[in-house]
Amino acid sequence: MAHAYTPGLQVKDEILYRVQRLLPIPGEVLVREGDEVTADTVVARSEQPGDIFPINLANQLGVSPSEVPGVMHFQVGDKIEEGDLLATSKGIFGFFKNSRNSPYTGTIESISHVTGQVIIRGEPIPVQVDAFVAGKVVEVLPQEGVDIETKAAFVQGIFGIGGEIQGPLVIVTEAADQDLTSDLVLPEHRGAILVAGRRIQGEAVKQAQEMGVHAIIGGGIDDHDLKEVLGYDLGVAITGSESIGLTIIITEGFGEIAMAEHTFGLLQHNAGALTSVNGATQIRAGVLRPEIVIPTEGALNSDETAQRVGGGVLEVGSHVRLIRDPYFGRLGRVAELPTEPHILDSGSKARVLVVDCETGGQVTVPRANVELVGDQ
Repeated sequence: MAHAYTPGLQVKDEILYRVQRLLPIPGEVLVREGDEVTADTVVARSEQPGDIFPINLANQLGVSPSEVPGVMHFQVGDKIEEGDLLATSKGIFGFFKNSRNSPYTGTIESISHVTGQVIIRGEPIPVQVDAFVAGKVVEVLPQEGVDIETKAAFVQGIFGIGGEIQGPLVIVTEAADQDLTSDLVLPEHRGAILVAGRRIQGEAVKQAQEMGVHAIIGGGIDDHDLKEVLGYDLGVAITGSESIGLTIIITEGFGEIAMAEHTFGLLQHNAGALTSVNGATQIRAGVLRPEIVIPTEGALNSDETAQRVGGGVLEVGSHVRLIRDPYFGRLGRVAELPTEPHILDSGSKARVLVVDCETGGQVTVPRANVELVGDQ
């Protein structure tokens, strides 16, 4: 029987989850190997250089560029506050002097006698990295960050928007095939991560934003609702930086798709637990999926370690999800695995497979356009 290897999403009751938390620029690591941390523990910090503010002082004071250094009240390296007297021209016979107050707070970085410009560097921008999950520091990378491990229930979604956030897990639907409607989102859900079984409705997202909900997890979402939430069509290859006030993770695909029973049951079992989620998704390459991490107590009963993307053997009968347009999010079973490459509409050759879709019909797509649906 024909078969192949293909990626798949992980849904694990128990796994050793390891995450690396790194600074964007070198800085200071605040924890040591062996330390126990909570999700909001700051494990490393640094400072990015502030913004640069050029001031054409020669023009503003009516002096030549060569005179600028001599009319300054501050020198290179001096701290200056907004409103401080920056410079005063000498005027004519001591009269008709012009002065200039600093419009910015920062440090004098340069004074040019060639251009007549003064450059003020704004205050450093603090950068902090938290642990993301509760666990133990297992490795310290000096000036860079740390590796953290924790025993956890672990779920990868197919798609998400919004970044990292934590909160208690609250199940708001009774079944895996029930939609998240606005009436299910209540004031007491502020700061929580809500779990719905099927479609996340647009009005429910708006209600969640108003109530201060941290994140929503559901089986699917309508692409029109997603556009309404974002205010634009999502056309980028990487998500996670959207500023919509909360994170959204869908586990199955676009449309009215019920969450897999195993996934819903796993989340139900962990209701109330402090949960960490990250909606960042890399769509085209398929190497980054949204994550739901629920640290659990006790010793690990297996030696599995969470990887970014799971995988397995792809064969006739395998349950798969299509992950490229125009069939993104559809579920089905592999009907055929032709051994010979086929010529695609683009003119290129690729190995393909035939999928019987659960919504009806049969499609032929490149093998790279599917992923296994595990634990269903």
